[in-house]
Amino acid sequence: MARAMKYAIGFIGAGRMASALIRGLIQRGVCDAGEIVACARSEAGRERASRELGVAALASAAEVAASADVLVLAVKPKDVPALFEAEGLSLEPRHLLISIAAGIRTDTLMSYVPDSRVVRVMPNHCCAVLEGAAGYARGNAGEGDLEIVEKIFSATGLAVEVAEGDMDAVTGVSGSSPAFMYMFARGIADAGVAAGLSEEAALRLAAQSLVGAGRMLLESGKTPERLVDDVCSPGGTTAEGVKALAAGGFEGLVSKAVDASIRRSIEMSLSARAPKR
Repeated sequence: MARAMKYAIGFIGAGRMASALIRGLIQRGVCDAGEIVACARSEAGRERASRELGVAALASAAEVAASADVLVLAVKPKDVPALFEAEGLSLEPRHLLISIAAGIRTDTLMSYVPDSRVVRVMPNHCCAVLEGAAGYARGNAGEGDLEIVEKIFSATGLAVEVAEGDMDAVTGVSGSSPAFMYMFARGIADAGVAAGLSEEAALRLAAQSLVGAGRMLLESGKTPERLVDDVCSPGGTTAEGVKALAAGGFEGLVSKAVDASIRRSIEMSLSARAPKR
């Protein structure tokens, strides 16, 4: 592979998650648009990346790899084997490969790129508004590599290092959970509308309450149980609502949703093919 490195970071894929990360890097001043390159298979995808993100857009992963040492693998999991086997993408010792392909374990990734360093990351789509939550496992990467990963993903929210064996749990806890929270917000807003609020007002109030509750958990140092107690007054309105949730098995139902996501992540990891060598 000829070396023509000129970019600080390259994205293999330019879909929604890659675009969200690129926007975060630019907005937070981690990189200028001119320091980022991405690839997309279609001409329309390349035009969109150039137009909406202001980054260089190339046709192939090999071109991106020749242009940057730090690479973010942002393709669909099912497309990962073909990228290395059919298209013949090959990386060098200079490369740090940061994979956000769900369900692809670090040992599988390292078998594709044995000469490179690998970090596996599970972000969530809230990085689009710079409030993401990402867990990452280091693979064979060094401390300097992890500093790069932290810099990239902290630009769009929170980044936490976990063991490889915990990545499926991260998938359920933060990767999938925004969808569950949107459903929760919808239920709150629907009750507000039924009580006379406009749809817009109900959704805005519910959404901001979710944001504020998350900030309280992150910054107050209090447990969820303590925060519930802080909001509840004996015989008050919140206490009645909490009782209704408890009676309906709310926390257990939420745990079941997360467990289902974790199980699916494990299935995806087990079904990921090792490369043909």
